[in-house]
Amino acid sequence: MSLLGKVFGGRPRVVPTHLQTREDFAREVLRSELPVIVDVWSPTCAPCKKLVPVLIRVATKHQDRVKVAELSTDAEPQLLAQLGVRATPTILVYEGGHEVGRMSGFRPAGWFDEMIEAEFPEE
Repeated sequence: MSLLGKVFGGRPRVVPTHLQTREDFAREVLRSELPVIVDVWSPTCAPCKKLVPVLIRVATKHQDRVKVAELSTDAEPQLLAQLGVRATPTILVYEGGHEVGRMSGFRPAGWFDEMIEAEFPEE
């Protein structure tokens, strides 16, 4: 098994879903059957760039339990205003079409693993 196979458990690498409009957000987040972790990021934000490989790992490792999506601050202004994000990176967690959690700042992969285990345990 390759190094990436060992890191990702033999699964193909999953890239977070890119959101740009309110319609994207409604389709991919609000109507998702899985809980969704939304990363709101800025192209000039260093912690946001550091979070990219973490979220790819989380999306790949937990692809059967959660969906990971990304929303740039360059997205539709009405969507960003609706979400009320004031800093980047901001992580929004949605389940059943409702926001159930929010935090700002960088978090390591282990934090996401623990959060997913606690909030969305395997059945």
